[in-house]
Amino acid sequence: MAAQEHLAQGIALYAPQPPRALTFLYGHDPRVACFGIAAWVLWLRGYPDQALARSEEALTLARQLSHPLGLAIALFFRATVAQHCHRQEQAGQQWTEEAVTLSTAQGFPLLLAINMVVQGVMLVRQGQGAAGVEQMTQGLGACRATGEETLRTYFLALLAEAYSAEGQPKEGLTVLAEALAIVDTTGERFYEAELWRLKGALTLQKEARGWRLETSPPSSRASSLKPQVSKEVEREAEACFHKAIEIARHQGAKSLELRAVMSVSRLWHQQGKKQQARKLLAEIYGWFTEGFDTADLHEAKALRQALA
Repeated sequence: MAAQEHLAQGIALYAPQPPRALTFLYGHDPRVACFGIAAWVLWLRGYPDQALARSEEALTLARQLSHPLGLAIALFFRATVAQHCHRQEQAGQQWTEEAVTLSTAQGFPLLLAINMVVQGVMLVRQGQGAAGVEQMTQGLGACRATGEETLRTYFLALLAEAYSAEGQPKEGLTVLAEALAIVDTTGERFYEAELWRLKGALTLQKEARGWRLETSPPSSRASSLKPQVSKEVEREAEACFHKAIEIARHQGAKSLELRAVMSVSRLWHQQGKKQQARKLLAEIYGWFTEGFDTADLHEAKALRQALA
C-alpha cells in the first residue's frame, strides 16, 4: 500500500514546468515513469482497469513530450500492463515493436533488451514458442550485458512460463531457481509470489505432462485427464502454492494472490477437495470490483463454476 500511496503523492506534487525542463534535468520526464510504475502497482494490487488507464496516461504524456527515451519507457509499461491483463494484446504487439524500433534507432541498449523480452512473450502467445524463447533468452542476455539487474526476476518468470508452454518444465525450474536466488540477493520481491506459484505448477508439470500451467479451469474431461503424480510431488507443489498465497497476502498483491489461489484450487479439485477449493476461491474472487473482462478473472469465474 505504501508504494501506491507514495506514487500518488508524487504525481499529485508534480508541478508544471517549462517544456521539457525536467527531461533535460533527469534525462526523462519523471511523471511518465511514475504513471508507468503506478500502472504496475495498480495491477498487482488488483485494479486492472485502473492499471490500464494509468499506462495509457503514461503513453499519452510521453507522446506529447516527444522525448524518445520517455516514449520508449512508456511503451514498455503500456505493453506489459496489457500482457498482465491479457487485453489489447494485438495493440501490445504494436507498442512493443515501436519500442524496439525506437530503442534501436536511438541507441537505448537496456530498453531494447527488455522490450525484446516482452516481444518474445508475444511470440509465445501467438504459438511461436521456440522463436519466443530464443527472443527472450537473447533479450535477457543483452540486458545482463548492460550491467542492469532490475526486473530480472520478472523477466525470468516470463521465460519460465514460456518454457512451460513449450513442454520444458525442467528448463523452467532451472530459470526459477536463478530468479529465487536473485530475490534473496537483491531483495527484488515484487514478483516473488508468482515465482513460487510457477515453481509449484512446473513441479507438477515435470512429473505429469497432463498438468496445465496456464490459469484455465479444469475441462469437463478433468477426471480422465488427472495427472498421475506422487503424493510427495503434490505436497511439494501445494507448499509452493501456499507460500505464494502467503507472500501475495503480505504484500497486498491481489492479482498474484488470485493466480496462486487458482493453482491450489485446481490441485484440490483433482484431489477431490472440492469444497475447500470453492471456499478459498470465492473469498479472493469476491474481493475484486473491476477487471472482470481480464483473463485471470474470466478463468477464476469459470473455475468457480466447475467447482460448484
